[in-house]
Amino acid sequence: MTDLSNITLDTLKAGWISPHLHAAVLRLDKLHPEVSGNKWFKLKYNISIARENNKGILTFGGAYSNHIAATAMACKLANIPCIGIIRGEELEQNLNHTLKLAKDNGMQLRFTDRNSYRNKTSFATQYPDYLIVPEGGHNAAGAKGCEEILTIHPTNDYSHILCAAGTGTTLAGLINSAAPHQKVIGIPVLKGATFLEQEVAALLSPDHRAEWELLYQFHGGGYGKSSRELINFMNSLYQETLLPTDIIYTGKMLMAFHQLSLQSWFPAGSRVLMIHTGGLQGNLSLAPNVLLF
Repeated sequence: MTDLSNITLDTLKAGWISPHLHAAVLRLDKLHPEVSGNKWFKLKYNISIARENNKGILTFGGAYSNHIAATAMACKLANIPCIGIIRGEELEQNLNHTLKLAKDNGMQLRFTDRNSYRNKTSFATQYPDYLIVPEGGHNAAGAKGCEEILTIHPTNDYSHILCAAGTGTTLAGLINSAAPHQKVIGIPVLKGATFLEQEVAALLSPDHRAEWELLYQFHGGGYGKSSRELINFMNSLYQETLLPTDIIYTGKMLMAFHQLSLQSWFPAGSRVLMIHTGGLQGNLSLAPNVLLF
């Protein structure tokens, strides 16, 4: 269904990276054009469960949800039905690129107001034959799939692993699978997301051995918020390295690495691995030509 050999481990070379650091990017975004990045890993075991025990998958997301778009395509590839509960009734009459893509790939979209969206147990009652996959794939099966990310290429010689965090599912999988000498650092893209510590901890294996930390100061104004500073950084990074990033997750994570590097936050000799979690379709919410890629 997907070819892991598409994923590359690329050294990141930029003028602002200290000569005392080695930086690399695990390019999960290359996995598949529509089920790219961490999305496939979060969906992998959920789809297996659904194929065995359920009629299909029911999941949740907002207007520009990478998870919704990826679930639609993954279920199409697996030949199982899927339903997306979309936050915001007003969106039904004006589908954006993300939602149109999900619909075109066979997802049944159901729009609901924000209050009803919060009451997710009611949907389980309405669709008893469907496996309920939380927003962002945040469950044990999602974390289990993400435990495989560090096995695609040899990654044991890295001292630090950086990853953007939305629901914390990918982060939990990385922590579960990281080696004892590695420190896993999450960059939350939501403002005031101190709740993430509990969300991540809930998915951790009792015998995980890696140290981990959340750095909350790099959200850039909150989820889905972009600034001229972020856009300029993403364009500058692309010009120097040809690495495309997205405004929701990876752009903020790379910008965090940039700032931490300039602050000498990493000890000399550190080897830093950044996880490119995909989601480049999120850039389609920007006006044309804002980004250089």
